[in-house]
Amino acid sequence: MADDRYRVKVYSLNKDHRWDCLGTGYVSSIYVKRLQGVSLLVKSDSQASAILESKVNSKTPYQKQQKTLIVWSEAENHGIALKFQDAEGCSEIWEDICRVQGKDPSVKITQDLLEESEDQQLDEVLETNNVFDLPNCELSKLEEISDFISSVLASPIGKERLALILENEDYIKNLLQLFHTCEDLGDTAGLHHLHEIIKGILFLNKATLFEIMFSPECIMDVVGCLEYDPALAQPKRHREFLTQNARFKEVVPITDCELRQKIHQTYRVQYIRDILLPVPSMYEENFLSTLTTFIFLSKVEIVSMLKDDNNFLSQVFAQLRDETINDDRRRELLFFFKEFCAFSQTLQHPDKDALFETLTELGILPVLKIVMSMEDLQIKSAATDIFTYLVEYSPSMIREFIMEEAQLSEDGNLFINVVIEQMICDTDPELGGAVHLMGLLRILLDPENMLATPNKCERSEFLHFFYKHCIHNFIAPLFATTSEDICDGDNVAGSDRNNTNCLSALRFMRRMIGLKDELYNCYIIKGNLFEPVVNALLNNGTRYNMLNSAVIELFEYIRVENIKSLVAHIVEKFYKTLESIEYVQTFKGLKIKYEEEKDQQNHIQRNLHSIPYSRILHRRTRVVEKEEKCFKGNSEEGEAIMPPLENDFQDRYKFMETKKTKENEDKVDPPKRASRGGYKFASSHSAPAANETHSLHGSSTVGLMNRLDDEKDKEDETPPRKRPRLSF
Repeated sequence: MADDRYRVKVYSLNKDHRWDCLGTGYVSSIYVKRLQGVSLLVKSDSQASAILESKVNSKTPYQKQQKTLIVWSEAENHGIALKFQDAEGCSEIWEDICRVQGKDPSVKITQDLLEESEDQQLDEVLETNNVFDLPNCELSKLEEISDFISSVLASPIGKERLALILENEDYIKNLLQLFHTCEDLGDTAGLHHLHEIIKGILFLNKATLFEIMFSPECIMDVVGCLEYDPALAQPKRHREFLTQNARFKEVVPITDCELRQKIHQTYRVQYIRDILLPVPSMYEENFLSTLTTFIFLSKVEIVSMLKDDNNFLSQVFAQLRDETINDDRRRELLFFFKEFCAFSQTLQHPDKDALFETLTELGILPVLKIVMSMEDLQIKSAATDIFTYLVEYSPSMIREFIMEEAQLSEDGNLFINVVIEQMICDTDPELGGAVHLMGLLRILLDPENMLATPNKCERSEFLHFFYKHCIHNFIAPLFATTSEDICDGDNVAGSDRNNTNCLSALRFMRRMIGLKDELYNCYIIKGNLFEPVVNALLNNGTRYNMLNSAVIELFEYIRVENIKSLVAHIVEKFYKTLESIEYVQTFKGLKIKYEEEKDQQNHIQRNLHSIPYSRILHRRTRVVEKEEKCFKGNSEEGEAIMPPLENDFQDRYKFMETKKTKENEDKVDPPKRASRGGYKFASSHSAPAANETHSLHGSSTVGLMNRLDDEKDKEDETPPRKRPRLSF
C-alpha cells in the first residue's frame, strides 16, 4: 500500500445535505490493525491529529470524479469526499481502493449504486460551491482548465455551477487575454487547450455567457480561439475571412449604428455555429439549442428595427421600381430583400401580419411581376424565392391581388400569367424553376385553403377567374403537344384509337372524380363526359389490358364511394349499354346502388307526405267538433246562421289540383337534386276530379305537399273551388 502522503481537503455531508469542510491535510492508505483492514488516513497539516480514518470496505461504492475527487458514503446521509491538490495523488489512492475491492483502476465507480438517493448524493459533491474549485486563469493551468470544463459537461448541475461562476467573474475575458499571449509566444499547445476551453464554454448553452462572448470586444477573439482545432495540422484563417472577404453591403444606407452592429453580430454568430463548431451528435443536440435561440432572437430584432424604419423599405421599393437602374444594382436589392423575407419568418403572427400588409401596400407584387420577366437567372431566382415566402404566408392575399389586377389591367398582362409563362419557358434542363413555380400555382389553386365567408366565396370567384383568364395559357403546351391526336375527334378518350392519350385522359378524369366535388361532377354530367369513356371500353372489346382495367377501376370507385349524382347519371344513361358486361359485377353494383337510393328517396317522400296529412285531419276534426258546439248553442238562441267554415279552413290549408301528366314508359326522368344532398325522383299523379264538396280522403297527398311548399313563396295563381256552406 502507498505510504506516500498527498495533500487533500476533506468534506463531510451534513444533515442539511450540504458539504462542510473538515480541514486540509495529507492522506495515505495504510493497514490499520485496529480496523483490520486497509484504511484511508488523513492527518492535519497544521496539527498531528487525524482528520479522517476510514476503512476501505469491499462493498462500499467509491466514485472518482474530475481526476482530483474521490467520493463515497459510509452511512445513510453521511458522505465523505477527498479533494486532491494534484491528479497524481488521486490516481495513487484510487488504485489502492480498487486493489482492495478487486476492481480495475480504469473504472469511475467501484460498485453499482443500489439506491437513487446515493447516486444523487455522490453527484452533489461535484455540484457544491465548497468543492467546486475552478483552476486559476493562468497560462500554466490551461490544460487543467480544459480537463475541468470537459468533465463538468457530463453533469447538468455542474454546468449550472460553472456557468454561474463564469458569469460573475471576468474569467472569459482573462482567457481571451491569454489567447493573445499564446499567439504572441507561438504556444501551440496552449492555443489547442484554449480551443477546447472556449468550445466547452459554448456547450454550456447559456445565453448570459453568449452575451459576454459575442460582445463586439470579444467575438473576434472567440473566433480566433476556435481557429486552433487540435485535429487540424494548420489553423484556419476565419478572422481574415470575416474581416476582409465577408463584406457587409448596404444596399440602402443604414443610419442606425445599433442596427448595423446587430447585423454584424448575427452574421458572425451564425458563422460560428455553422462553420466553426462541430455538428452535434444525437446526444448533443441540446448543447446548441440556446445558441440557435440567440440567433433567432437576433433576427427578430433586426427585422423589427428595419420594419419600424419608415424610410428604409420605401427607398428599397422605389429603387426596385426604377427602370433605369442596372441589373447589378437590382440584383443586390433583391438579394437583400430575399434575406429580409427569410428573417421575417422568425416573427410572431401579429408582427408578421403587419409586416406583409406593409409590403403589400408598398407594392411588392407589382415589383415581382416586373423582375420575374427579366432574363437574368439570378434575378429570376431571387424573385421566385420572395414570391414563395408571400404565397406560403397568405395565398388569399395573392389571389385577391390577382383578381383586382384583372379589373384594372387593360392589356391583359396579368401577374399570374407571367408566373405561368415562366413555368412553361424554364430553360433549366432539369426544370428546377418550373417545378418550384408549379408547386406555388398548386397552392394558389388548392380549394382547401380558400376562404369562405357569408359575403364572399373565394373558391368559386377565383376558380371562375382562373378558368376564364388563365386556363388557356396554362394548358397551351398540352394542346400544342396533343393537337395532332385530337384534331380528328372531340373527345380524346373516344377518338384516340392507339390509346396513346386514353390513359392520360382517364387519369385526369379519375383524379377529378376523386375530389368528390359536386361542381366537377355537375360539369361531367352536363358535358356527357362519360360517353367517350364508355365508347373506349366498348371499342376495346374483350382485350384485358391497362385501358380496360383503368375504366373498370373508375366505375368501381364511383360505386364504392357511392357518388350519388354520378351513379344516377351512369345508370340512367348507359346501363342498357353496359349491362351485358358480366365478367365484373361493377355495373350491376351501380344498378343496385341506384335502386337503393331510389327506394330510400321514395320512402322518405311517403313519410313526409303522411306527416302533414295526419296533422291536418286531426286538426280538422277538432275544428268541426268546436263548430258543431257553436252551432247547437246558436240554434237554441234562435240563430240559424252557420259560420263560414270553409273560409277559415281554406285560409289555413289550400289545396292545389295537380294536372294530369303523361308518363313516358321508355324513358325515366333524370333525378333532381334535393336540398340536402340527396336525390328525389319526379313522379306524376292524377288528381281526383273536382267535386262540389272536396273530401280530405280524396285529395292528392302529392298535391298537398306541392301546395305546402308553394305557400312559402307565393299565393296560388288559381284559387281553389270554394267549399259550399252546410245546410240543414
